Amino acid sequence: MSNFNTIARPYYRAAFDFALSNEKLDEWSEMLLFVMKISNRREVKDLIACSLPIPPLSLAEILISICGDRLDVHSCNLIRIIAKNGRLKILPDICEGFLNLKKKYEGKIDVDVLSAVKFSKNQHKDISNKLSRRFNCKVQLNCSVDKTLIAGIVIRAGDLVIDNSASGYLRRMSDILQS
Repeated sequence: MSNFNTIARPYYRAAFDFALSNEKLDEWSEMLLFVMKISNRREVKDLIACSLPIPPLSLAEILISICGDRLDVHSCNLIRIIAKNGRLKILPDICEGFLNLKKKYEGKIDVDVLSAVKFSKNQHKDISNKLSRRFNCKVQLNCSVDKTLIAGIVIRAGDLVIDNSASGYLRRMSDILQS
């Protein structure tokens, strides 16, 4: 998420509370994912950031018409409120915040794992199980290879970063020697 989390928080919390109380978390997730994809398109970003004097509600209606029948009445109203308050540029942050709340509610967490080499299926399963126990929730591993790590792994889960890579050790050793 970007630095707009504080501004986006009231919107995504309200949307999440509404979807939860109406038992429509999955539907709202799909709608907001679609809105996020649309609002991240270069043409839509340019339109929202445009310096032309386009009334906010007109911008909202343009976005709603682009989304078509993928939105319900309530999500259209959310977009209108966001536009009325001049916050359309943080629409992706609002959508991302909603999806993060849903994952947290469902007891899930995304964990990014960088390694110097590709994991075997057993290593992948072992890391997933250990992280599930540590975070006490279901873990979705997003693994990628970064040969600049030399050896070891770097784990990122939200604000938590665990750097057990050789390059991380060398960087810390260099910092200690220079201080």
